Amino acid sequence: MNGYDIRRPTKADAEAIHELVAEHDTKVVGRPDATLDDVAEVLGELDLDADGWLVYESDRLVGWGWACPKGTSDNVDIDVQARVPAVADWLWDRVLERAVEIARGLGHDRARVDIGIYREDAELRAAAQERGLAPATSFHRMRIDHPGGAPAAEPEIPSGVTVESGEPDEERLRTAHRIQQEGFARHFGFVPRTFDEWVSAMEASPANDWSQLLVARVDGEPAAMLLGTDHFLSDEGCGYVRTLAVLPGFRGRGLGRLLLRTAFAADARRGRAGTILHVDSNNVTPALDLYLSVGMRRVLAIDAWQADLPTGPASEAERE
Repeated sequence: MNGYDIRRPTKADAEAIHELVAEHDTKVVGRPDATLDDVAEVLGELDLDADGWLVYESDRLVGWGWACPKGTSDNVDIDVQARVPAVADWLWDRVLERAVEIARGLGHDRARVDIGIYREDAELRAAAQERGLAPATSFHRMRIDHPGGAPAAEPEIPSGVTVESGEPDEERLRTAHRIQQEGFARHFGFVPRTFDEWVSAMEASPANDWSQLLVARVDGEPAAMLLGTDHFLSDEGCGYVRTLAVLPGFRGRGLGRLLLRTAFAADARRGRAGTILHVDSNNVTPALDLYLSVGMRRVLAIDAWQADLPTGPASEAERE
């Protein structure tokens, strides 16, 4: 593009990217939403030599786009943030081309691209629709507040149920991984991960904290898990439930509610202002009702837009 400098991102670009993203968030939802740690986490997941682009006008960052594979599946997450419409158009072309390249390189005949868009973001919604993407599901951000100074209300643990907490050993990590994989198998965008892949993905996040892992057992059998993190600590002073999973055979016994209330009590003891999580409104289990029943409220909606793009044959450059 004439008049712009284009280069690949590095981890040292996190602050400049965060400034761009925070400006967009403020324009759309009234305040910065993504944190510097969130940006660092994305950069840590990308192949920085191939999956992302920064666009500068003089020394000012005006565009940032990326495409990121989900394991070896055909799913590819994308994002585009730009201060200039022409830059946004150019980045959309690049990220969709890269998504197709990624899926083709993994042997798939399609790339299933996903982008999360705030419901208030009319401009990004229009850009996605113009390129053939359509809403596939919605994620609600849920929050419960913990009034300052209030005692932590520990839930009563039913007979036969145990809840393991604190810094986990490898056995508990492996148990949590199995529950997460089986519990999420039918959820939107789920991609299977080996134990090592799951641990690596969690530990790549600056907000990860294994000491917030909870595992529930029923009569000694693994049944449910919850992983809390610090994703919303720096900006909102809140805890975050990154993952809550219950094995199908143990659903309907109140285990999800038990682990949530255990996590809420722990966040209150830590002095956190509240606890946040995201829930798929089209979840195969009635998760939204669960979160409302424990006192959480909806504070934000993010729609997942999706399209299936044929990959076609590899180009000569890709074959080389």
